[in-house]
Amino acid sequence: MRKSYVTGAWAILLLVVLVAGALGWQAQYFEIDASAETLLTRENEKYIQSKIVDQEFSPEEFLFVAYQPKNRPLLSSGTFDALRAISGEIEQLERVASVRSILNVPLPTLADSGNLSSIDPAVLTIDSAGFPIDAVASAFRDHPIYEDLLIDHGQTVTALQVLFLPDVELVALQNDITALEAEAVGRSLGDEEQAELERLRIEAEPLQKQLTGIRNQEVQAIRGIAERYAEDAHIYLGGVHVLGYQLVQIVRNDLVVFGAAIAALIAILLFVLFREPRWIVIAFACSLASIACTIGLFGLLGFKATVISANFVALQLILTLALVVHLMVQYREYARANTEWDQARLIRETMKVKAPPSLYAALTTAVGFAALLASGIQPVISFGWMMMIAITISLAVTLILFPVLLIVLSRRSEAEETGIVRRLLSGLAELAVSRSALIGISTAVLIVLCTAGFLRLDVENSFINYFADSTDVHRELTFVDQKLGGSTPLDIVYHVPPADADLLMGAETFQTMQKLQALLERHEAVGKIMSPVNFTALAREVNDGLPLTEYEVTAAYRLMDEDLRETLLGSYYSPETRQVRISLRIRDTTADLDRGELLETLRGDVRAALGEDADYRMTNLFVLYQDILERLFRSQVLTLGIVTAALFVVFLAIFRSLSLALIAIVPNILVTATVFGIMGWFGIALDLMTITIAAIAMGISVDNTIHYIHRYRSEARSADAATAIRRTHASVGFAMLYTTVIVVAGFGSLAFSDFVPSILFGLLTGIALSGAFLFDIAVLPVLLARFPGRRP
Repeated sequence: MRKSYVTGAWAILLLVVLVAGALGWQAQYFEIDASAETLLTRENEKYIQSKIVDQEFSPEEFLFVAYQPKNRPLLSSGTFDALRAISGEIEQLERVASVRSILNVPLPTLADSGNLSSIDPAVLTIDSAGFPIDAVASAFRDHPIYEDLLIDHGQTVTALQVLFLPDVELVALQNDITALEAEAVGRSLGDEEQAELERLRIEAEPLQKQLTGIRNQEVQAIRGIAERYAEDAHIYLGGVHVLGYQLVQIVRNDLVVFGAAIAALIAILLFVLFREPRWIVIAFACSLASIACTIGLFGLLGFKATVISANFVALQLILTLALVVHLMVQYREYARANTEWDQARLIRETMKVKAPPSLYAALTTAVGFAALLASGIQPVISFGWMMMIAITISLAVTLILFPVLLIVLSRRSEAEETGIVRRLLSGLAELAVSRSALIGISTAVLIVLCTAGFLRLDVENSFINYFADSTDVHRELTFVDQKLGGSTPLDIVYHVPPADADLLMGAETFQTMQKLQALLERHEAVGKIMSPVNFTALAREVNDGLPLTEYEVTAAYRLMDEDLRETLLGSYYSPETRQVRISLRIRDTTADLDRGELLETLRGDVRAALGEDADYRMTNLFVLYQDILERLFRSQVLTLGIVTAALFVVFLAIFRSLSLALIAIVPNILVTATVFGIMGWFGIALDLMTITIAAIAMGISVDNTIHYIHRYRSEARSADAATAIRRTHASVGFAMLYTTVIVVAGFGSLAFSDFVPSILFGLLTGIALSGAFLFDIAVLPVLLARFPGRRP
């Protein structure tokens, strides 16, 4: 090989290293975001409504610490001392406004006076009054407000509500953003309004990022405090931001731990299959350079990964390895058959043969992921964009780096492929040639079974099910869900009818809300409910069980101490807008819970109580998440339709043959059908994580399809169909099999993850890859041999 080749190769290698290093440095700015905003498109009307409700009622940011003593009663001096100590330490955190607990909330039923308006909340707490334990137990039992909020029904568990000071500047920006987003729902924003919205978002982003970092530190600090008291009690943390923190930690841990495990398994298998260390070096150099450039570019551009799109690293590794393995197998085949060729010619001929199908494979894979852009679900859309960029980078890096590394490493003799593998592929070739009828019948049976499985697909799921039973987060979510009134919030916001100007609300409105709350409480899955009804129930208890008139309720409200009024009613009634907020928490662990059916039943309850023409809306996480799940089927069908049509058009452009395009699409449809069929039969729900499997399955399958057809057409120029099949199996068949074995074994390690979506991702990816290999090695050659279009 001429010296100029080697010198040029070293120069290109240095340039790639510099680019990858520079972009890799930017990877430190790449973030994983588990916030609610990542689950929805910005224009989602239900999400904007939820933000408006939060803005109108200004519920305080909080997390809570559930405390269950191990060896003493909950209502005891020892427990009270522990709660005071924990509260005192938490209150030292800079952003903590207060810690609300059973020790410092007012107990109006223990007041001497029977009038809420004359009660001083400061002297009616356990800490200030030192009430007897029996009196305290009686006051909390069936308390309309505190039970299932601060103490469970059995009085064995209590919760500390940790309330945080708001970031005034960020809240103001978010309110302005929400106002403009609300305007955008009904009409298109003007250029100035759109520019203002983008300016506000840009201004809010660093503040939000800073707040997220502070929240994470607070969760860590409170966990540290809780651990110091864990010997005497079971202590659990809960709240939206705790869940977000835990999600990010689990995903990061999976990326590190299982990323290392996958890399180690892949290295071992590469060595076993190729028996040359340099092939491991080349495969990992291409993969790592591609991933480093991609993550760095995302960090530079400010892209954020959600818990869904964080899988792009694993998928990019799969697709890069598939590309590299096809190049390696072709190079080794030429090296064994043409010993007289020098390294330059070997590389040139390899790239000449493999560059076109590699480019086509990358194009069709990108088209598959582009279909996700039509899903209408923000994390899925982001995932589609990220994979399209990742595929483009992998193709560019590999086609540059692969030949350069081979020039630098120089030529060596190549061993024959393993005899067992050669015999396996030969047997599969004979099966395709002589048992086409059996393959056809088996495929037809599989299609029937997969169709039946697809019809069993469900969209039922919950956040709790995302975590393995053995994890702390699963135990925490389950404990809070079962002991403290549910875990997933749902709000019903109702514009009450006009009333006498002197009244808080009319008597009919109170009766309507009581009727509605009674209907809602019937459902086993509905946990704690908070509304003005709870306030009136408390007023009745204070009034010796006698009901209050609408005038007495109004007087009590207006004369009540401001702190007590805010504590009992502030987040559930807005006198200015005359809106009532009825806050429910859904028990996600309820047996056989059908969330879609429950939501429809609750809507029916609202209409039954308020009337068909009532002015109300349902918001918050339960509604938002259910809305996403209900759209999954529609978006999945749309995605499948788009990706199938798009791939067919691309195949038609590549092969310039209608019959070949139709043949090429079949294995890809079969792979997707198999994955969905298995999901249906085994009860694996279609959710935010598994919706991406269709694009992944087609993206993986299409690589093998293009490489196989490309080689088959080349062989068919000089041989009959049977011979062409045998030769194609004996060439690209090795790359297809090696890729399948390497990736399936590597991603099998995800079965040990604590994050259920990661487990399912590994499992379904393995199924998709295995199916892609079998359909492309068995069904595809039968179709190519039987139907027109098999020859160029």
